[in-house]
Amino acid sequence: MEKTNKTKQVEKPVDEVVVKSTPLKKEVKQPQKTKLEYQDKIYTLTTGESPIVFMLKSRGCLWFDAEKGYEREIKYCDNQKTIFVDEMGGPERLTHIIFRDGNLYVPKEKQTLQKYLAHHPDNGSKFEEYNPVAIAENDISYLEMEIAALNIAQEIDIDHSEAILRSEMGNKVSKMTSKEIKRDTLLFARKNPILFLELAKDENINIRNIGIKAVEASIIKLSNDQRTFLWGSTGAKLITVPFDENPYSALAAYFKTDEGIGVFQNIEKKLK
Repeated sequence: MEKTNKTKQVEKPVDEVVVKSTPLKKEVKQPQKTKLEYQDKIYTLTTGESPIVFMLKSRGCLWFDAEKGYEREIKYCDNQKTIFVDEMGGPERLTHIIFRDGNLYVPKEKQTLQKYLAHHPDNGSKFEEYNPVAIAENDISYLEMEIAALNIAQEIDIDHSEAILRSEMGNKVSKMTSKEIKRDTLLFARKNPILFLELAKDENINIRNIGIKAVEASIIKLSNDQRTFLWGSTGAKLITVPFDENPYSALAAYFKTDEGIGVFQNIEKKLK
């Protein structure tokens, strides 16, 4: 028998094809340039007056430069691109700055004038930029204080109301009825809520009121020079008022001492 040679076919290894992935390029975002917004602006006088013409100083003003560490002279010239005298070049045409009827309108094209007004030493004292948003915020804050003051005025007792009013109206309160005191307390809270809230939170105001009522009732006396409190019945000295201090504030402070508590309680009993 013939032997048949079978040739074995050897399979060649297949080369692996490596596909290299191309890394994605990251998009680099270019920083966006902030676009300056130029706006027309209105400036108003804050002096409480509205003269037909008010001329603002446009030269000889100093502004402290925090970066440079010294004061720099500023001036408004409508033919210059800067307000700083040390940066100006060429002829300087000084320009008047005039408020009419208390207002000054500066269009967005007048950037040098807007910058000058922002750096002016009278900005915030004699004039300010009209800002309706800030005005609205201030109005809201004031109205909230007014509501808070009226709520407190409605809730406090008559003695506390009397003490608050006495600090403003003096001895007139003694002749007022309870309804008049209540009415005037509410009116005071609405008219001046900031001061009313301060007085309402003052822990000494009721004590001072007792002292004032005691003087009115001649239980104690205040000397003509307002330097000494005396007992009304005997003339004996009660306390000496420290120099440059309100006498009733000094009396209230005395009433809160160990010695003064007994005196205060005694006076309270006599007032009832």
